[in-house]
Amino acid sequence: MKTAIVLFNLGGPDEPEAIKPFRVNLFSDPAIIRAPIFIRFWLARLIAASSAAAAVANYERMGGRSPLLDLTTAQALKLEASLSDIGGKCFIAMRYWHPFAKEAVKAVKAFEPDRILLLPLYPQFSTTTTGSSIADWHEQAARFGLVAPTTTICCYYDDDAFVASIARLVDEGIAAAKRALAPGIKLRLLFSAHGLPESIVKAGDPYQAEVEASVAAVMRRLRDTEVEHVVCYQSRATPQKWISPSTIECIEQAGLDQVAVLLVPIAFVSDHIETLVELDIENAELAHEKGVPGYFRAAVPNADETFIAALAALARRAVAQGDGLCSHRGGRACDVSHADCPWAKYQPAPVVPGVIAVDVEYAA
Repeated sequence: MKTAIVLFNLGGPDEPEAIKPFRVNLFSDPAIIRAPIFIRFWLARLIAASSAAAAVANYERMGGRSPLLDLTTAQALKLEASLSDIGGKCFIAMRYWHPFAKEAVKAVKAFEPDRILLLPLYPQFSTTTTGSSIADWHEQAARFGLVAPTTTICCYYDDDAFVASIARLVDEGIAAAKRALAPGIKLRLLFSAHGLPESIVKAGDPYQAEVEASVAAVMRRLRDTEVEHVVCYQSRATPQKWISPSTIECIEQAGLDQVAVLLVPIAFVSDHIETLVELDIENAELAHEKGVPGYFRAAVPNADETFIAALAALARRAVAQGDGLCSHRGGRACDVSHADCPWAKYQPAPVVPGVIAVDVEYAA
């Protein structure tokens, strides 16, 4: 069996000239800016232009480009090597910059797979990330005539192996922070995830609940069971009310409380502008200004062996389950109250006597 494994991620500009079109693509996504198309067209360009200078300056801090594609490629190569037993070959589909889903679709079609596995590099499902990427994939697959049995992984936010890989990195971060701190200084974990407008969560997006479940699962696995922690959200991009508390507010509070902080990017599995610039530079400067007695950041998995092993195990279980939608638990993992969970839109084909039932593939 030849298995095409498609890894979804955000993407990032690969040169300074790509920064503006990348940001326009991002803010043009109807899953991100939920406004009529004629408003979204102009709004995307207005938002992208309003902070263009800051964006260019931030990418300059990383050499003028995002490292995300290089890091995702390293993950893909290691995962592919781990999945030779299922005939796995990895492909990358970025949402807002090359390689786009249409490029990945063409490559997968040329590969002529017996089956396709859609694997988001977003552990927690959101309509703005996994949902958008899956919808884009199906649109491009239909456009280019790619037809093959397809399994879609929606989430793996508290998968045992994934959680263990994150907990190990956090344990290492705690140990390093405590070695660097002066005696008597307490340490607080700030589990920082990308934020969302509150309206999207209230509409039924399960992201916040899944982030909090990830954090709870990681805390249960840590060696230090007494360390305190807070869940917070970063990267606010629009004037609406966003889910809280913000990472900035939690850093400011740490200064008031005179506790050191270890930032844990719980929703990111690869380094990019939000870890390397926002957390490592901008927020570190804020912590210094607010008198936080110690500022540290736990590593993200990138191509960490235990993380890749977790993805490989997840992939094997998913393809064994067959066509359709699945989570790390097999069936629906989040609470039924989340109306924008993909399982709320997924309906298996009815079983008719004498007829083999085929699952209806999820398409956002």
